[in-house]
Amino acid sequence: MNVRYTSPSIGKHTVEADQPPLSNDEQEVVRRFHELYYRRWLEGADTMNLNWFGHQLLKTPLDLWVYQEILVRTLPDVIVETGTWSGGSALYLAMIFDRLEHGEVITIDVEPNVRRPEHPRITYMSGSSTDPKVVERVRNIVGTRRAMIILDSDHRAAHVRAELKLYSPLVHLEDYLIVEDTNVNGHPAYPDYGPGPMEALEDFLAESHEFVIDHRCERFLLTMNPSGYLIRRNASRDCR
Repeated sequence: MNVRYTSPSIGKHTVEADQPPLSNDEQEVVRRFHELYYRRWLEGADTMNLNWFGHQLLKTPLDLWVYQEILVRTLPDVIVETGTWSGGSALYLAMIFDRLEHGEVITIDVEPNVRRPEHPRITYMSGSSTDPKVVERVRNIVGTRRAMIILDSDHRAAHVRAELKLYSPLVHLEDYLIVEDTNVNGHPAYPDYGPGPMEALEDFLAESHEFVIDHRCERFLLTMNPSGYLIRRNASRDCR
């Protein structure tokens, strides 16, 4: 599959999907639909306004399907999610862990006064995901256990860049670090957004040789996280 919304600078950091390549016309169809899907949401349509057991989450069903595949395949001990919103995605992940009889979710948000679902596998944290006190608390809870990281808070490039530096050391070999909403700023959606997750990801991969992009996670063609599914393939001196 050769649908790409990334710059050539990160092309070498990839695990290719074993899929027949799309023609140029097919790639254009995917791009235009992705753009339409996102633009409709910006205009007030419900393309991304999903609910999981009554709790809102702003993702696509296709990405959620990929998440459960990753969890079943890798069985991490803990998920660290930055950006809780209404707690729908944390509940979704926790309920998958219920079926696996393993795992917990730590989810962080700057807004504490939101009604969110209660679940024994979910720990809510209030504060910025880059606050040293929050980061230290997360590190203490995770310890040496295997963590999957999902970055979905402030999407400005500087913030995502800081999150990548702070949380990537928690990811063990063959586990995942997911950068959400890499599609904004013209990749291919919301071209007026400004530097965001994709630009932070490009900088991170230019400096790090520990992670590669797993394009197998994009085989459904529509994803809010193009090139954002990272898998650790090399050991880190910082990995706990």
